[in-house]
Amino acid sequence: MNAFTLNRRAIMLSAVAGASSIFVPALVGSSSANAQAAPSLSGNSGHYRFRVGEISATVLSDGVIGGPPRIYASDAPEVELEEVLRQAFLPTDHLTLNLNTLLIETGGRRILIEAGAGKTMGPNGGRIFDNLAAIGLSAADIDTIVISHTHPDHVGNLRTADGGKAFPRATVFVPKADWDFFVRTDPDLSYMPVPEEFRLRFAANIKNSLEPVMNDVELYEAGAEIVPGFTTLAAAGHTPGMATFLVHSGNDQLLLTADLAYHPVVNVDNPWLPGPDRDKETALASRRRIFDRAATDRIPVLGFHFPFPGLGRMLKTDGGYAWVPANWQF
Repeated sequence: MNAFTLNRRAIMLSAVAGASSIFVPALVGSSSANAQAAPSLSGNSGHYRFRVGEISATVLSDGVIGGPPRIYASDAPEVELEEVLRQAFLPTDHLTLNLNTLLIETGGRRILIEAGAGKTMGPNGGRIFDNLAAIGLSAADIDTIVISHTHPDHVGNLRTADGGKAFPRATVFVPKADWDFFVRTDPDLSYMPVPEEFRLRFAANIKNSLEPVMNDVELYEAGAEIVPGFTTLAAAGHTPGMATFLVHSGNDQLLLTADLAYHPVVNVDNPWLPGPDRDKETALASRRRIFDRAATDRIPVLGFHFPFPGLGRMLKTDGGYAWVPANWQF
């Protein structure tokens, strides 16, 4: 038995001991006359607060979407993909993707980065409004919304169920190249590895979601600084105009990677190519450039689709990168 095996066993025994110290007193105390009823739990938190220098930041979950793993790892050998998912304790027939929008508060403004999916890509999105309420805010408190690219899971919440503006006061920033491709034309989505019916619904959801804010859209070119402390970075390939984002204050930074990667297991720890990338070579170059920057400069990262709250770091390895989730902060 090697040291690694012993260490793993020691860790597992420690975890069991820790769990016992938590749960056993509760069981003993339950027979006491002084025992109190356990609080009723309705679910886990969908918001996570932290800071980037002087900037207050909160990850707000909009819920989850997902689909067959093959969609998100288009060039993975089938047997290898299934084995990687099993080793990561993930289902082999469905990959769950989180929707991690970010609220930053700086200079007296509340800026939402990505609007989330709403119900455009399944029934488990649209939770951002409840999570805003949980931190004492409403959609009317948002001044600015910045979209990395115009796929439905990033713009779906802009439209209410009755066709109105979901964020009544917000100016919406959208990449110009995406606007030209997805909104001003009927986009050719034949590159997407999904059924034709899904592509048609996907394209329609983009235009429907953006329709209520047509008069409130500001088109930007990647590289622009939307507000002091918030810079857009070119990351084309997934879509014609996709941007990633850098939040910075003093010596602190946070890099938001948008859809450069869908899930760290299949697109970071393993370098498989996302099927929805329109130009896979350009997307790969963007991915390497942004990931290299994050790894070299040791910048914390927020992955839009990564397991909530999506925060961690990129570690450069001999074969590519590894994802290191951040420690939870209370």
